Amino acid sequence: MLQTYHTYTADDQAVWRLLFDRQMAQLPGKASQAYLDGIEKVGFAADHIPDFERELNPRLQRLTDWRVSAVPGLISNQAFFELMANRNFPATTWLRKRQQLDYLEEPDMFHDTFGHVPMLSNQSFCDFLAALSRIALAHVDHPEAIEMISRLYWYTVEFGLIQEPQGLRIYGGGILSSPGETTYSLSSQRPDRIPYDVEKLLQTPYVIDHYQDRYFVIKSYEQLYHSIPEIEEKLDALLVT
Repeated sequence: MLQTYHTYTADDQAVWRLLFDRQMAQLPGKASQAYLDGIEKVGFAADHIPDFERELNPRLQRLTDWRVSAVPGLISNQAFFELMANRNFPATTWLRKRQQLDYLEEPDMFHDTFGHVPMLSNQSFCDFLAALSRIALAHVDHPEAIEMISRLYWYTVEFGLIQEPQGLRIYGGGILSSPGETTYSLSSQRPDRIPYDVEKLLQTPYVIDHYQDRYFVIKSYEQLYHSIPEIEEKLDALLVT
């Protein structure tokens, strides 16, 4: 599937600009430095929707040997993890309308690209994604295993926090593309913030219809990648019990 960039309308470009400017106004001091650096490295700007093939993928491939692959929307677990095991990040190409600025039932292109792609400039994070996807492919016909891997993906790639020298910061795309959750996740309302713990994370269900009740906090992106052997070990142990 191709992005068919020429089909984006002037209003689509205006919606991208609104979303981009709104998030960029609040992310300094809240987003991980790796993410903020990634915005510049991948060439994201307010004035146009990213062009996957002509602009974005050449940059990503030079940085980490990843690329973005256009998909029609939600895809099967098999297709999703096959793409990522081969260093292709699936991203839908449709963009929300003006009346949907604050809420969508499923991820759109702004979430998939703005939320996730800047982190694809970080090699350790990318290596974690590819390795986790290979684990998932080995268990793709085992629903319980996929559910546990989905929890780990949810609490890291989608809703992860990182402790940086300057303070607690966001790296999860589900938070970074949401103005409300960007504020909430770091707020004094005190949702639970739990040190990254593979076994606990694999057993912690997540919610999709409101802000998270808890967030897991990593120390570094290297910690994520180096936890891959433990993920395999704990997953196998939990499947046996």
